[in-house]
Amino acid sequence: MAQTADIARCYRLFMTPQELENLTLLRRARDLIDREYAKPLDVPTMAAKALMSPAHFSRQFRAAYGETPYNHLMTRRIERAMALLRGGASVTDACMAVGCTSLGSFSSRFAEIVGMTASEYRRREHHAVEAMPACVAKTQTRPSRRPVGGEASSRNEEARETAAA
Repeated sequence: MAQTADIARCYRLFMTPQELENLTLLRRARDLIDREYAKPLDVPTMAAKALMSPAHFSRQFRAAYGETPYNHLMTRRIERAMALLRGGASVTDACMAVGCTSLGSFSSRFAEIVGMTASEYRRREHHAVEAMPACVAKTQTRPSRRPVGGEASSRNEEARETAAA
């Protein structure tokens, strides 16, 4: 409990009351994403939860969490799909269970974030993960953007590389 109070005191020293309020509102939207990842969510819905316009919400979310709201949503979906695939679900079933409606888009995003296709991931052995407590497995298997074969992970990066060449 004392640690929580110390953290709150530290935030108050470096953040204005408005910034703290914005962070609270952004946390509400992030919690919505984490809780309702399998439902159809779009940026305007998330922004409404944070009481912000969609454009302002997207900018603030990225500044606070280092990724866009949509990327956070897709990372959560892929994280859950990884757990389903480790449990033996088919790629199609995992795709639909996490709220993705296009198998092609899901497969592309899965490969972009995890660094291998969903089918490859499903075929791999996951004995080490099965032996871990759930809370440890969740943090150890959390996906991060790892492009397949060193490819650029976004069109923006591809454009920057092309412009630099």
